[in-house]
Amino acid sequence: MGATREIPPHYDRYFRALGHKIRLCRTQRGLTQEDMISYGFSVRHWQMVEAGRPMTVFTLLRICETFDIVPERLIGGLAQHLLRRKKG
Repeated sequence: MGATREIPPHYDRYFRALGHKIRLCRTQRGLTQEDMISYGFSVRHWQMVEAGRPMTVFTLLRICETFDIVPERLIGGLAQHLLRRKKG
């Protein structure tokens, strides 16, 4: 059994924002989640990506290759989500 780890809130915000940008890339191309099967992704995996589940760099690179974009286009502007919010 793998270790379970709670995702820090600032990481969670980052991956949710990344999933949103990936969803926009897909929908702007007129693709459905089911269409992503033809690019080697399972529908469930794709749903998890768009829902903001953490992904590997390998998955990020596969997505960029699929959409013919550089990683900076997807991750650009997301650094703000990594800032820890002060409890107050």
